[in-house]
Amino acid sequence: MAFEYLTNVPLEEAREKYLSALRQAGLTYKTETIPTTAALGRVTANAVYARISSPHYNACAMDGIALQAKRSFGASETTPAHLKADEFVWVNTGDPLPEGCDAVVMVEDVVEEDGGVTLYAAALPWQHVRQIGEDISAGDMIVPSFSVLSPSALGALLESGVLRVEVVTRPTAGIIPTGNELVAPTEEPKAGSIIESNSTLFAGMLETWGCNPRIYPGARDDPDQIEQALRRALAECDLVVLNAGSSAGRKDFSTDAIRKVGEVVLHGVAIKPGKPAILAHARPEGRGLIPVLGLPGYPVSGILVMEELFRPVVDSLTCLPSQPVDFTQAVISRRLTSSLKYLEFVRTRLGNVNGKTVAVPLNRGAGVVTSFVKADGIIYIPQNTEGYEAGEMVNVRLTRSRADIDRTLVITGSHDPLLDEVADILKREDRASSVASSHVGSLSGIMAVRRGEAHLGGIHLLDEASGTYNIPFLRRYFPTGGVVLVECVQRTQGLIVPKGNPQGIRGFSDIADKRYVNRQKGSGTRILCDFLTRQNAMDPQAIQGYDREEYTHTAVAAAIAAGTADAGLGIYSAARIFDLDFVPVCEEQYDLIIAENAFHLDMVQRLLEVLRGVEFARRLKAMGGYTLIHPGEIRPWN
Repeated sequence: MAFEYLTNVPLEEAREKYLSALRQAGLTYKTETIPTTAALGRVTANAVYARISSPHYNACAMDGIALQAKRSFGASETTPAHLKADEFVWVNTGDPLPEGCDAVVMVEDVVEEDGGVTLYAAALPWQHVRQIGEDISAGDMIVPSFSVLSPSALGALLESGVLRVEVVTRPTAGIIPTGNELVAPTEEPKAGSIIESNSTLFAGMLETWGCNPRIYPGARDDPDQIEQALRRALAECDLVVLNAGSSAGRKDFSTDAIRKVGEVVLHGVAIKPGKPAILAHARPEGRGLIPVLGLPGYPVSGILVMEELFRPVVDSLTCLPSQPVDFTQAVISRRLTSSLKYLEFVRTRLGNVNGKTVAVPLNRGAGVVTSFVKADGIIYIPQNTEGYEAGEMVNVRLTRSRADIDRTLVITGSHDPLLDEVADILKREDRASSVASSHVGSLSGIMAVRRGEAHLGGIHLLDEASGTYNIPFLRRYFPTGGVVLVECVQRTQGLIVPKGNPQGIRGFSDIADKRYVNRQKGSGTRILCDFLTRQNAMDPQAIQGYDREEYTHTAVAAAIAAGTADAGLGIYSAARIFDLDFVPVCEEQYDLIIAENAFHLDMVQRLLEVLRGVEFARRLKAMGGYTLIHPGEIRPWN
């Protein structure tokens, strides 16, 4: 088959070109008339007018008596009005106002007496009476076109006699997964199998945007199968998303299949991730215009293409009001490089530290969908920009509210799964709380706290000269103070090895001829590793994989569990998560440093309470490899 390279159209141009092509080809929304009682959340296709008034009769607004107001004129404490039984009528709230009456006196102001009642205050004409049309008059507009029907709007429509309402039809969005390697979600996928989760992800997005998603059976990497799946979806849906077949690769057949059933407007957008997007449309016989989107297989790429390029198309079919996009300026906590060729999107955590918004970038991989789960915003790195240095201001599109970000505790530094447990305990105790944890290593954590870009950081730094942890580094980097040192845990560091320790590793020197996986430079574990190589007179360059770096203990354990490494230095709890063996090397002190200006914040104090609590101790015992001595206790250091 012919090999076609992608175009590289800037995002704004691609979006406008696609929307313009769809409009010119006749894209429009559909409508349907449904019972008002079933219209919650639906969008009105036209203005809706009252058929009857509400109330549609003069109604008593109080329990009491109805009367002609003039019969009570002049009544006072000293000259009360006495009404005979035939001069008033007892009524309840909601009763029609009796003929000949023009006012209601509530029962609390009525004194009963033999043969009638006494009033000590005069009634005013039409007091406590809901007159016809007080709320709605027949012919009034209840809601304008393209209004989202709320519960109160439905009540108003029913009161005004509107029993059926014309609304914009929720478009049916077909999702077609493609690929030979796709398998249904399972706890035990085989190597080479890819769990088909994208369809559920994209269906959720489309449903949130007002569509009725429909997931079709997966099509194999076969041109005829993909074309057949497309034709079926085009016959049944108003929008079609074809997933995992858009790139310049020789096995990707999406573009050719789409061309056989419709027209490709663009194939390739200057964004990263998401470049290989296919923007297209089709007009099957007997049906209207149907937008078609070809997505890359990586979930992050797909999410961004859906958000940036397909949501405007969906909005034009649902007629839902566009959601405002909120941007903010933030200080970036670490260096970000970027290609000049693309507008790049980088997911980030955000927090308010000492009055400034700090952005902590997350993993940039196009397949790292968890980065969207954790993200508070997206950093925009413009096309023709090389990136940003740590400490620079960056433009961030918010994906969480500013109020939520202001309640976020920013923790950076050394990785330990216990931070996730702390965050979960805090969340269970206060659902409004949030923790943004960034695994950048102990030294980077110290620098972030020193620059005022984190509330606190996790550190475990061995000073070779003194053999002690953490305090010598604080004296070096904070000579005039500025941080509080809080004891957290003692933990066991050692070599994580495969189950059964098949290579018989007994100590650090045994890794000399093994495949090793290391931690990143600046992490406490890497500093320990470098120290051990010198102690054992080993040449790091002679160790296979010494320069292979991972950013977390669990990532090291995952590499060993996958069989791509024979050993890696890490903590016992990470080995236990993956059911691996563990060769202890040393006990180390893992502590937290807290900026002095953040120490008295409520969320910091709650974190210290968690460290001292029973639930934290219980969870660490279950994880294994930790010793609690004085958790949450302040340690003097300067």
